[in-house]
Amino acid sequence: MKAHGLKGAIKLELYTDSPNERFVPGATFSLQVPENSEWFGKSVTVRELRWYNAQPVLFLEGIEDRSAAETLIKAILLVQQDLNETPTEPDAWYDQQLVGLKVFRDDQQIGTVARVEHLPAQDLLVVEYNGEEVMVPFVKQLVPEVDVAAGKVVITPPLGLFEELEEV
Repeated sequence: MKAHGLKGAIKLELYTDSPNERFVPGATFSLQVPENSEWFGKSVTVRELRWYNAQPVLFLEGIEDRSAAETLIKAILLVQQDLNETPTEPDAWYDQQLVGLKVFRDDQQIGTVARVEHLPAQDLLVVEYNGEEVMVPFVKQLVPEVDVAAGKVVITPPLGLFEELEEV
């Protein structure tokens, strides 16, 4: 987040597909800030979300001028999410649904999903494999099957992605 204008607005960098549903007046968010921040351990409430030149700009209760907005520079808004909720679009999963799934290759379990990395070009599944972490691009060609109910992910990585670790 960074300050925008003189009236306490904050320009957002979004990591959600539904900002208009998340940032409604009255919505409350916890903050991730350094321990020495005056905002540590506090939450903020949305007053209004506006769009300027296709950029989301947020107005928060109690933030009335640029100086107050600047105290929130680089703060991260944390969304409280129901962990049982599932995305409504096909082939979409929340990170917490993927972490811990067994990873199969050629009908054999080779590891588990340790975490998901979100990079600008694409997402990566980080697979724990023989005590190492292997990053697999999370694309349909390499990860053709995700079955959360069965607790598994099927991968078809290119040759060398996992074999290189076996040789070391």
